[in-house]
Amino acid sequence: MAVLAILARRIGLLVVVLFLVSVLTFAIVNILPGDVAQAMLGDLGTPEQLAALRAAMGLDLPLAPRYLHWMAAVLRGDLGTSLADDQPIAGMLMLRLGHSAILAGLTLIIAVPLAILMGTLAALRPGSWSDRLISGLAVLCFSLPEYVTGMAAILVFSLWWPILPGSSLIEPGANPLAHPATLVLPVAVLATGMLAHLSQITRAGMIVALESAYVRTAMLKGLSGASVVFKHALPNVMPPLLTEIGMQFGYLLGGIVVVETMFAYSGIGDMLVSAVAHRDIPVVEATVLVVALAYGIGNLLADLGCLAVDPRLRSRP
Repeated sequence: MAVLAILARRIGLLVVVLFLVSVLTFAIVNILPGDVAQAMLGDLGTPEQLAALRAAMGLDLPLAPRYLHWMAAVLRGDLGTSLADDQPIAGMLMLRLGHSAILAGLTLIIAVPLAILMGTLAALRPGSWSDRLISGLAVLCFSLPEYVTGMAAILVFSLWWPILPGSSLIEPGANPLAHPATLVLPVAVLATGMLAHLSQITRAGMIVALESAYVRTAMLKGLSGASVVFKHALPNVMPPLLTEIGMQFGYLLGGIVVVETMFAYSGIGDMLVSAVAHRDIPVVEATVLVVALAYGIGNLLADLGCLAVDPRLRSRP
């Protein structure tokens, strides 16, 4: 029952967050300078055509009724129609979301185990050359933005040593997994930043865990080093690490705009950039709402993982 109560609270909080995100997003994109109808018609549109188009799009209504109309449609599963492509947004969004999920999933599969391994190795001998090397590389990788590591990867592996494509552009509707070579560089760029961050979280938690009384007791009992690390110390590091992984999953779906744009990868980030450039407001609103939902689901799954790893959390209010 405690788990169900925690889950209910988390879902309730997620609903509140999504509501606030929807209100802020709708308000921001609708008060920005410029006229969507004017941008669609161009300079050749007459005032009568402009007025008719604004009425057809509901732009002549006050902001509050327009929000209620939009939210009612969203709750029915209707995300609207793209102004630029004249296609249902739901279908476009699901396709792009699937592509971004592939990129995010591959990044997590690679980055998380390596981060745990690197952080554990660094924590076993704090201050040693291996610890300094791992920590130094982590700080270097974490301090470099994605566009710098991305440009460096393209320069090295596509121009100087042309073994990988510098672009992840594929045909519309194609499965990115059918072209694995196009995924290597964007996944490597994303994994580098995540690996640096997660490895330092693992290192800090592991150092504290290895100095705790229960780990010392396990050592005194004659347990092997691997057993002490993986059965006693690591489970106590996992709750904060899982929380961070959940947040990183949301970031990967919504914060990879730079990487997807740089490699021309047809994901949700590239879709958002294109929608902003064309002032495709319905697509911007739907994309931001889906990204917020991804953050919420990622954090919810992380909370459930923490409850599974550490039963003590189930008794907390």
